[in-house]
Amino acid sequence: MEKAKIDRINALYEKAQKEGLTEAEKAEQQALRQEYIAEYRRMLRGQLDNTVVVRPDGSREKLKGKK
Repeated sequence: MEKAKIDRINALYEKAQKEGLTEAEKAEQQALRQEYIAEYRRMLRGQLDNTVVVRPDGSREKLKGKK
């Protein structure tokens, strides 16, 4: 996610704490948060897909996803 969008999320949070948000700003904040969460999950999934468990006997096994 671009730094400008993260900065906007933070600015909206600060404004919400100080004076509140308009309905349009609340919708923008929600959309930005959903985009951030989706990107975070995508990056985490990529990291987990490349994770290998090394057993004490030296064998290696990739993590398997839930069914």
